[in-house]
Amino acid sequence: MSRVASIDKYDLKGYKLKKAQKEDLKLLLEVCREYINDVDEEAITNAFKLCYLSHEDMKRASGEPYYYHPVEVAKIVASEINIDDVSVIASLLHDTVEDTDVNLDDIRYWFGEEVAVIIDGVTKITGVFKSRDSKQAEAFMKLLLTMAEDIRVVLIKFADRLHNMRTIQHLKREKQVKIASETMDLYAPLAHRFGLFRIKNELEDLCFKAIDPTSYKFVARKLREKKEDREEFINEFMDPIKNELGKMNFKFEIKGRPKHIFSIYRKMQRQQKPFEEIYDLFAIRIILEDPHNKEDCWRVYSIITDWYTPIPERFRDFISVPKANGYQSLHTTVITNKGRKVEVQIRTRRMDDIAEKGLAAHWKYKEGAQQGSETLDKFVSWVRDVLDNPRPDAATDFVKDFQLNLYKDEIYVFTPNGELKTLPREATPIDFAFEIHSEIGERAMAAKVNGKMVPLRQKLHNGDQVEIITSNKINLNPDWIDDVVTHKAKSRIRQFIKQKQRKVAEEGREIWDKRAKKGSIEISEQELNKFAKRFNYESTQELFFDIGSGVFSVNELFKEVKKFKSTGRIEEEESAAVNPITQEEIQDKYINAARSVGDGKALFINGELSNIKYSYANCCNPIPGDEVIGFISRTGDIKIHRAMCNNAQHLLKTETERIVDVSWAKNLDTKFLGAIKVIGGDRVGMINDITDVLSKSLETNMKSINVSSDSGMFEGIITLYVDGISHLNRIMKKLEKIEGVKNVLRYE
Repeated sequence: MSRVASIDKYDLKGYKLKKAQKEDLKLLLEVCREYINDVDEEAITNAFKLCYLSHEDMKRASGEPYYYHPVEVAKIVASEINIDDVSVIASLLHDTVEDTDVNLDDIRYWFGEEVAVIIDGVTKITGVFKSRDSKQAEAFMKLLLTMAEDIRVVLIKFADRLHNMRTIQHLKREKQVKIASETMDLYAPLAHRFGLFRIKNELEDLCFKAIDPTSYKFVARKLREKKEDREEFINEFMDPIKNELGKMNFKFEIKGRPKHIFSIYRKMQRQQKPFEEIYDLFAIRIILEDPHNKEDCWRVYSIITDWYTPIPERFRDFISVPKANGYQSLHTTVITNKGRKVEVQIRTRRMDDIAEKGLAAHWKYKEGAQQGSETLDKFVSWVRDVLDNPRPDAATDFVKDFQLNLYKDEIYVFTPNGELKTLPREATPIDFAFEIHSEIGERAMAAKVNGKMVPLRQKLHNGDQVEIITSNKINLNPDWIDDVVTHKAKSRIRQFIKQKQRKVAEEGREIWDKRAKKGSIEISEQELNKFAKRFNYESTQELFFDIGSGVFSVNELFKEVKKFKSTGRIEEEESAAVNPITQEEIQDKYINAARSVGDGKALFINGELSNIKYSYANCCNPIPGDEVIGFISRTGDIKIHRAMCNNAQHLLKTETERIVDVSWAKNLDTKFLGAIKVIGGDRVGMINDITDVLSKSLETNMKSINVSSDSGMFEGIITLYVDGISHLNRIMKKLEKIEGVKNVLRYE
């Protein structure tokens, strides 16, 4: 292979950087010196020069010079992942092969084989996350293999995506939402699996900010308002602990970090509570400086529980039983003398490094993956296990199953012999059986959990001891597909379903062959395929499956084929009438029409626009002022969802091509359905006071009110008609002033 002329074009040793670029390089080298050992400054300087020169005439969406991006990616790799200088060099050059006239031979000539291999890996996996169609299945699997061979490739992709998310505000909103949903869908879960919790948390917050900026700003503002109170409380809480640790000559650091914004919002939604009622807004972390060990963590735990009362069900020992990504820490929640609940995490400095940087920290401590690491080895085994199992036919199924194993919380269960197995939360004995061995999963007929017979579909819990009872023959049940959560189980059951479908389809073909032979009709496979399309089947396989299962009558097919033999043409009218609108028609007829209207915005919610019909999703009941997203349905109308609605989030993951940017029109003369939850002390006249405020003071019409009371407490769900979010907020503030009302919040 011959190199291009770029080696002669770019005189790296002789080129003198301009003043601004010198400053950028100086800052990068300072970061590298601080966070990385054994920095090859000359190689990084040459990589910086090539990065600048090859991207010199390119701009980003923000208008900034393009080279800013790879330099910032290199800083993230150095300061937040900090593996080695090779990764920094590869980060500076990660876009050169794809976007400039520099090729891999040039990289190899200047920086060596190791850098070239990493850049080649980064270049090959670009775009893997962008599509879920069958063409990308192999690319996705190659990505997993690359992760197993050299995790630096994917770590650079994390840094690349993190910087893109930090600068996403320069893109159009529609593109922001698509990139954010893709990031939330795959990058954040993958970072979670890698143990890169700091990066995972920031990615989630940035995605949340892009998708629903109003809710993001609300939670961020609430956290800022409580900052001084939080810091004062942490100091008060830790004072006696610090004194005790000092007496025992412990060297330690204490952090009192708030939980990240998206996790707080998700907890508010899940628990249906206002911000003020989420008690674990932050966690206090006690980090013991090396050379402390895990026994010292237990000593610190003992000191804390001497001073404060622990909540037993909130205790987690991730030191004795680390998470699959290597995370180790003691977690406990305690109650102070004033009744406040506080989460405390106890770990060593090394444990904290691994908690923040995951597999990257394992790499650092072992000085490279080639030296081996138990956690790295487990990760590689996990990746290869995913790939070695039977692959589903559809790439979407593969990606979906893989995600289930990325992001689910873990539970720890035991075999009858006491061997520990890690499974995703909500796993069943069926998942457990497949985790032991595929053959056990296939022959599972019953299960014992903690010595008692239970259904195979029952959810397992932390600490369960599970025994699988097998039969002498395969006992797979296609209905299990909805009860299992691991890729291994889903993949095998899906394969079994396909095998059954093929067998039924073969029986259906035999039924057809007998009927055709009896009626003295001969027809080619190509003609049969046309008849399958005529009856809205994707293939003859699907047609024969329905014949074999009795869903479709073989006589109806025979009648149509006989008619074709006499007339020479296939009737098309009926099938044309029932065909749904195609994706291409949606894109052309609706999206383009929407984009052509109104001040650069895709859609105003003020009635029909360019013949596009729309409706509001019942699952989230959006009202003016909410951040909203539009999705084009299969029939062509638009469904409006709140941005962070669970169904909207699912559609963002699976149907990104159907997103339409929507915004509320001003001065809407329409009422919208909203709901609020009112909690307070139960007393005579409470309902009358609430209805009086709504009808007389606020002139608001109610649709319904559902009330329940228990142990002197009152809870009411009120559905009413409002003008928008500001109207709803006024209602909530008025209701909060009623005697005995403790909380009023929007009800999902």
